[in-house]
Amino acid sequence: MTLPIVHHPGYDAKLPPTHRFPMSKYSLLMESLAVRGMLGGAIEVPSPAAAEWLNRAHDSGYVEQVLSCTVPHRIEREIGFPVDERVSRRAQLASAGTVLAARLALQQGIACNAAGGSHHARRSQGAGFCTLNDVGVAAALLLTEGLAERILVVDLDVHQGDGTADIFAEEPRVFTFSMHGERNYPVRKIASDLDIGLPDGIEDAAYLETLRATLPTVTARSAPDIVFYNAGVDPHFADRLGRMKLTDDGLRERDTTVIGHFRDRDIPVCGVIGGGYSTDVASLAERHAILFEVAAEFSAGD
Repeated sequence: MTLPIVHHPGYDAKLPPTHRFPMSKYSLLMESLAVRGMLGGAIEVPSPAAAEWLNRAHDSGYVEQVLSCTVPHRIEREIGFPVDERVSRRAQLASAGTVLAARLALQQGIACNAAGGSHHARRSQGAGFCTLNDVGVAAALLLTEGLAERILVVDLDVHQGDGTADIFAEEPRVFTFSMHGERNYPVRKIASDLDIGLPDGIEDAAYLETLRATLPTVTARSAPDIVFYNAGVDPHFADRLGRMKLTDDGLRERDTTVIGHFRDRDIPVCGVIGGGYSTDVASLAERHAILFEVAAEFSAGD
């Protein structure tokens, strides 16, 4: 079985190449996957998410601001870029893409969105390069539609998943787990169901040891019908915002550990790419491609 991959050209909102957020990584990721021969099957293409979906994770007033491109300037500053028509559409598409990938994962065992992981967007606003919280939208919709009764979010982006924690703070059916840099952004963290803060400079062995020791605990506590896996590559040593020292091999082993743990238990996995920051955007796209390579190995084995 070919790995289901969700993508839309609108994931790249065409920010200036000098912007701190490397927006071109979404297009370059697809080029990287094509070189690997991974796009032979049909690419699943989302349509922009309806306001009804977005309102399940976000306050309706903020959703309307995003859709009408009238987000207040103070919130745009927290997000990190203006929410113009292209950025708004990108956020709608990425949210719908994670919904689509989640549905495909429930059907086929595993699927990946070639965007997503916008985990700093809270219920009432965006922040940290995140306009809408795609995992929040998708998880809330699955619960509403009865496609899942219990959901686990495994967030291994280097930054704590404060927005996802905020959205599901009062939702016992969604278990949020974040393993991140303790001293990294955000300064004021919002408690997940389980947070593990790691020190700056952590390397592959210690990182993987902590992860392997924790996965059985979060699985037992959450008993999930599906897992959303945020595979941010910003723990990499070359990431300019990460402050950790994972290697390419460490990222690959991390993804193999997470996906293998849940697929061995026949639990569907929806992968999203999360954060990654580098002026060498081509190399950054190669790191994001690791998730898809690993996911494809498990897809082939299903």
